[in-house]
Amino acid sequence: MKISIGNDHAGTEYKLAIIGLLKSMQIEVKNYGTDSNDSVDYPDFVHPVAKDVDTGAAHFGIIICGSGNGASMTANKHQKVRCALCWSKEIVELARLHNDANILSLPARYISLPQALEMVKTFLETEFEGGRHERRVEKIACQ
Repeated sequence: MKISIGNDHAGTEYKLAIIGLLKSMQIEVKNYGTDSNDSVDYPDFVHPVAKDVDTGAAHFGIIICGSGNGASMTANKHQKVRCALCWSKEIVELARLHNDANILSLPARYISLPQALEMVKTFLETEFEGGRHERRVEKIACQ
């Protein structure tokens, strides 16, 4: 499995911990995020992640910024991306089960690092339910 990850300055600590978790799970990681706490523009680090997911170069993406909002809005501009801004394990699970989310957006300033790691695990372990949700997911992208 390949995962692309990106972050702005608010998500550097979280990104580094998440990469450690992913590598311990034998997951290949492409890091597009900043490794600094100096202010940067999140779209510069989110668009490459979304492009990887959109083109199939990565199975999933994880993006991290202060609120998760700007990053999620940016990622969702890509046609095949279904990015979910999540703040709890339960929301992550539903985003995968019902929406087949392929990018997880984390709000670093509003969740703890242990929560973020648990959310990443849930994101990776939860399969899309399909069924009645399939037709809804097929209607998400603009034609």
